[in-house]
Amino acid sequence: MKLFEFEKYFPDESSCKAKFRKMREKHGVVCPGCGCKRHYWKTSKEMYQCAKCGCRQSLKSHTVMHGSKLPFRYWFIAMHLLTATKHSFSASEIQRQLGHSRYQPVWELLHKLRSVMGKRDDEYTLTGNIELDEGFFTTEIPENQKDEKLKAGAGSQRKAKVVVMAETKESVNPKKDQKPAKVSYIKMIMVDNLLSDTIGCVAGNSIESESTVITDASTSHVQFKNMFSEHKSQVINPKDIGRVLPWVHIAIANSKTLLSNTYHGVAPEFLQSYLNEFCYKFNRRYFGEQMFDRLLSVSISYKSDFEHRTYRNAA
Repeated sequence: MKLFEFEKYFPDESSCKAKFRKMREKHGVVCPGCGCKRHYWKTSKEMYQCAKCGCRQSLKSHTVMHGSKLPFRYWFIAMHLLTATKHSFSASEIQRQLGHSRYQPVWELLHKLRSVMGKRDDEYTLTGNIELDEGFFTTEIPENQKDEKLKAGAGSQRKAKVVVMAETKESVNPKKDQKPAKVSYIKMIMVDNLLSDTIGCVAGNSIESESTVITDASTSHVQFKNMFSEHKSQVINPKDIGRVLPWVHIAIANSKTLLSNTYHGVAPEFLQSYLNEFCYKFNRRYFGEQMFDRLLSVSISYKSDFEHRTYRNAA
């Protein structure tokens, strides 16, 4: 949705609230007490009342806005900014755009939206030809490791481990400068270690068993031959990584660039949240004008797992 269209459709709080109510009722309001799906709208209270047990809930209840005191229009503006570009916005920038006095509520708003983006993508699994590799993302040093001697390389306290998967399809008659395969969807999931059990669990939850999985010859992938229809593994020369696993490493490079260009630094406990946003938008890169409504629908369908916490003004 373009900026002038957003201003036209959502000029004030009441227009945002009306849109949210219309879409929530289209999805169906469910009573948290008895599970009944029949409700009355209490205009005087601006709440839903269950037709069976009389339980009441607000318009924001059990959505991404659950418990939030921020205006609906703040949420709508944030969703518009996040979906109007393939790039992202820091909480401090959106706080400035909103003119809000406090950073913390805006920061939480964004992480709640990223949380439900991740929940939505968790509903889907990859199938077909799947590239898989691990990426190492630079983060801030965890609080409980700041007194330790800084390690070098992939084992550094500043390196977060991420399993990256890309579903691809062979290109038909690719041009000279085209890659031999096109990417459909991606997943990026943080892990604590690269043990074969850990990587196998992530892959098993993310990829259909009838798929062909393409990896390097790492011992982290030894379980794949028993998990999937075919496992193609090979020792890959670093200079050939872009040829064998092109889309995985394009996703890693693009997400790293996005993070470094947008944020001063990312704490490891929040990296998955930012990866959720990157994957959600990448997987819907052809949705165009529908992106805003899709995120609004997701925001109604899921309650965020993100918990309130105090955090410094850094991202």
